[in-house]
Amino acid sequence: MKTLNRLLIANRGEIAVRIARTARRLGITTIAVCSDADRDSPHVAACDEHIPIGGSSPAESYLDAGKLLAAAAAAQAHAVHPGYGFLSENARFAAAVTAADLIFVGPPAAAIDAMGDKARARQRMAAAGIPVVSGYDGEAQDEATLLAAAEHIGFPVMVKAAAGGGGRGMRLVAAPEELPAALQSAASEAAKAFGDGRLILERAVVEPRHVEIQVLADAHGNAIHLGERDCSVQRRHQKIVEEAPSPAVDPVLRERMGQAAVAVAREIGYLGAGTVEFLLDPNGQFYFMEMNTRLQVEHPVTELVTGLDLVELQLRIARGERLPLTQSEVAIRGHAIEVRLCAEEPADEFLPRSGTVLDWRAEELVRCDHAVAVGMTVSPWYDSLLAKVIAHGATRAEAIDRLARALDRTTLLGVPTNRSFLARVLRHPSFADGSASTAFIGRHFADAASRAQVPDARTWALAAWLSVAAAPEASATPSAWRHWSNGQPLPNPFRLRWAAPQSLAGSAAVDRSGRVRLAVGTAMVEGGEAAAQVSGMPVAAGATGHVEIDGTELWYRYAWDGAVLWVHANGGEFAFRCLRREPARSGADGATGGAEVRASINGRVLEVTVVPGAEVQVGARLVVLEAMKMEHEVRATRAGRIAAVNVRSGEQVAPGQWLVRFEGES
Repeated sequence: MKTLNRLLIANRGEIAVRIARTARRLGITTIAVCSDADRDSPHVAACDEHIPIGGSSPAESYLDAGKLLAAAAAAQAHAVHPGYGFLSENARFAAAVTAADLIFVGPPAAAIDAMGDKARARQRMAAAGIPVVSGYDGEAQDEATLLAAAEHIGFPVMVKAAAGGGGRGMRLVAAPEELPAALQSAASEAAKAFGDGRLILERAVVEPRHVEIQVLADAHGNAIHLGERDCSVQRRHQKIVEEAPSPAVDPVLRERMGQAAVAVAREIGYLGAGTVEFLLDPNGQFYFMEMNTRLQVEHPVTELVTGLDLVELQLRIARGERLPLTQSEVAIRGHAIEVRLCAEEPADEFLPRSGTVLDWRAEELVRCDHAVAVGMTVSPWYDSLLAKVIAHGATRAEAIDRLARALDRTTLLGVPTNRSFLARVLRHPSFADGSASTAFIGRHFADAASRAQVPDARTWALAAWLSVAAAPEASATPSAWRHWSNGQPLPNPFRLRWAAPQSLAGSAAVDRSGRVRLAVGTAMVEGGEAAAQVSGMPVAAGATGHVEIDGTELWYRYAWDGAVLWVHANGGEFAFRCLRREPARSGADGATGGAEVRASINGRVLEVTVVPGAEVQVGARLVVLEAMKMEHEVRATRAGRIAAVNVRSGEQVAPGQWLVRFEGES
């Protein structure tokens, strides 16, 4: 038995909080590390001690192995838990931790290395008799070789990074003419994410399910599986909904896939908790994709259906203990579903967002793993994942209903999230009937409008009412609101504007007659105008209130950010601009003399592909931004001549900052 009384958690965010929770229950002292950007992060407060490691970018902080090892030494830690992401699957880091006479809470470096290179992993698994998708995983990486390989495989093909996963460096290519550009962008993204731009090609399995098996192995020769998780609902090849068990896997298939996963773990001498990922085709044939040699983001669903604490098992295995159960003792009870609450805008191609959390309320009747607090800054430096909301039920239908209702009651204001989109996904008939494949979002939510949340007439009325009754100045002079609520004239009408990324817009005003009058686009209110009677007194910002609108009760929460009123109501979160509260602008303010292309996210400029005077066509790549570990291409939505370029490679940009300006109008 090894001594493990002091644990350094080499990670941040919700997974650091999650690990600390179990470690402290086991009597282990926890030590957090934090970058400059994370000095006030909830994960710091969740641990017993913390050590600042400086920097803000991942490369300067959580990816700096030297800083992490120095922190472990300074804290006199016995062990290092890498969490997921960052250095969790870095064999050199695992080896360095072991060389420093520390326990690495994870598999041996050799096992990480065996699975870290996807090309070599494919070759090794095929040799061991594990089914793999036909493809190319050779050393030659020139374009001609890859084009020839793709032609031999047959289109469509999937381009993947050889050195990593998580959706980075992955492209689905439907036709030969699309391949050169896909190879270039995938290699670039892979090189930046993993330091290795090598690619592999695979035959694209049409509308597969993504099914993974959780495995555990100890140092005494024991290895078991804990059943499967279905992670088929994805955006940008990244999971957003996970469940256990899979609605597509019966007991016979579960055993076959489980045995294959355990064979994979034994093949590489695995130790600890790991996940073997498979593609499952519509005919029930499964193919090895990769092995994640770490704890998965979605591990809570397995915990809820098995009753096991996977972090505890990781720590006990790392300490040298035997697995506490055999394969025959593993039991799956009920159904669990998890959704990933991310700081992103689904209607804007799921691009990440950053900002300050103004209000946060997690539903207490389900499990919520998070590191969110009011006042914290959601940084553009790191992954967009904020929280995981997980529900368990006796049946799948019960779990879906419980999770959807919990999402309705979960509130996060100040930063756009995918919360309402996730609730719509759970309630979609094709998810409810268990038929969702990896094509689910592309098939059912392909266009931006289908992913957008749009305020309806009642929400507009609520926002207009709050802009008067709950404005900061109203609390200082409440008499004005009391006169209005009694039907007296309101001296100063308020106006609001709201705009989604696709420029759906509307306005609302409180008129002098004491009624909320709406003048909005027909997409929101048929006929373009409506009126509503609102009655009630507003609660304080950050509290849950109830109001009656035209005789119907509505619950809400709200928060102010300067001139922006954030409202949670009717299943959505909306940011309304209160024009009266905005500073006056001169007529020349914002004038450009031409159409501008602006950044929609915080990010770093990786590449500028145009120069002033260049003629571009619709769809031409203008700028490439990097945010939260992903590349985002900014493309032209019009044809024309470039008048000016406002950014250079390496610069940071903020939402709304103009990048490129076109001459005149096309």
